[in-house]
Amino acid sequence: MSGATDFEFVEDVTSDLSFVARGDTLPAVFRAAAAALLDVTVEEPAALRAQEVRRLELAEPDLELLLLRFLNELIYLRDAQALLLWPREIHVEAAPGEAHLAAELVGERMDPQRHRLATDVKAATAHGLSLVREDGRYRATITLDV
Repeated sequence: MSGATDFEFVEDVTSDLSFVARGDTLPAVFRAAAAALLDVTVEEPAALRAQEVRRLELAEPDLELLLLRFLNELIYLRDAQALLLWPREIHVEAAPGEAHLAAELVGERMDPQRHRLATDVKAATAHGLSLVREDGRYRATITLDV
């Protein structure tokens, strides 16, 4: 290659958005992650009404993959059924080699007159994904593809 080149990789320029969710229990950290997803998706998440109910049951080999799948199910329901949902009830159980989630999701259909979308989240990604227990609390680090 001939000629001079000048370039620099910049970490801040990305199409990802990362956040940390915390909770005293597994259901609490899953609920916090869902709240963060909703908060980044719609401008006024507190204005959402509990008009629709969906039940969700998931199983994965570990808690990190379960959290990832849970968030991606919420994104799928938003994209495929125009539903903005959050967990009213959530149960998470884990044993070696398996993790299960059962949730009752509530929310409402997207209404362009009432809901202003803030960010188009495409997916929750495995990049940087972690779910750990520290000092008696759970901490999840999640990256969203936006």
